[in-house]
Amino acid sequence: MTDFYELLGVAPNATDDEIKRAYRQLARELHPDANPGDVASEERFKEVSAAYEVLRDPERRRRYDTFGDEGRGAAGGGEAFGFGDLFDAFFSGGGFGGGGRGGPPRGQDAETTVQLDLVEAAFGVTTTVELDLPGPCDRCDGSGGEPGTHAEQCPECGGSGEGRQIRKSILGQLVTAAPCFRCEGSGQVVPNPCTQCRGDGRVRTRREIEVEVPAGIDDGQRLRLPGRGPAAPRGGVAGDLYVLVRVRSHPTLERHGVDLVHRSTIAMTQAALGASFDIDTLDGEERITVEPGTQPGHLLRLRGRGVPVLNGRGRGDLIVEINVDVPHKLSAEEAELLAQFASLRGEEIDPPETGFFSKLRSAFGDR
Repeated sequence: MTDFYELLGVAPNATDDEIKRAYRQLARELHPDANPGDVASEERFKEVSAAYEVLRDPERRRRYDTFGDEGRGAAGGGEAFGFGDLFDAFFSGGGFGGGGRGGPPRGQDAETTVQLDLVEAAFGVTTTVELDLPGPCDRCDGSGGEPGTHAEQCPECGGSGEGRQIRKSILGQLVTAAPCFRCEGSGQVVPNPCTQCRGDGRVRTRREIEVEVPAGIDDGQRLRLPGRGPAAPRGGVAGDLYVLVRVRSHPTLERHGVDLVHRSTIAMTQAALGASFDIDTLDGEERITVEPGTQPGHLLRLRGRGVPVLNGRGRGDLIVEINVDVPHKLSAEEAELLAQFASLRGEEIDPPETGFFSKLRSAFGDR
């Protein structure tokens, strides 16, 4: 005889919560959907489910502890697990708008968007969003009942929040569960509904919610504010609020992870002779120096001038990419000076008679 406690990996004196947690973990690991074609896992899944069906029920567990496998009674080898417990094992009442059995349902989740500029996203900011969300009814304090009254146990499901059906299958008796139609899974009914919220426990409200945006957040990332979403019916746990962050483009800085890129265009004379000028950074303007002879595409790296690491330490770098502007139009005088410069360096250019300088002379006249 296989020991049910050993099957679930718990001690004989384990609490109900410990047994339930152990079953959930094993159900996730052994479920046929997670192990397609694995006969051994499927068989063990059935054994684990049968063991849980016995140990989850106080009376059946007492009989099992007293008489062993002979005391299982109706929970014999052919009985299958309850569908509601399997669903609970995989989803644990979580997700958007999920709720547990035998109590008020959990509130739905909601999402909103905040727009930030690059500096706000980099260094963090506290902002406020205004939302129309369901909030607790102030007349009944969210209970759904008229003041001075209280909810009662649902007579249809006896407070369990679910209705069960037992049908026979090739594996034995199959127990299926669904939310109770009368109390909608809450396990309670409101005999005297509140006249303001009509028994729901919620009313539509305009709320201001403060959002603390951490330093280093990037465009498209989401923040989760637990319990800050829509109120739940009849005093249940409120849902979560998700905040989608959108970051506006900066006029001169591009973000690449924690690094920033600034593209600066300088004249060819500045590239040849060197120059100093100011650029935008997250910390304000900063002066940089371009050394003589700087080539197009040259990169200057300013350490620690980038974006702070999200939930970490340190900052990225600011990379300045140097582009050199070659003039498209020259005056005749400028062209002559460049021709002299080329001659001094021994560089070949088009002769003035047939090339660019000839066209300039035609346009401006010989000097």
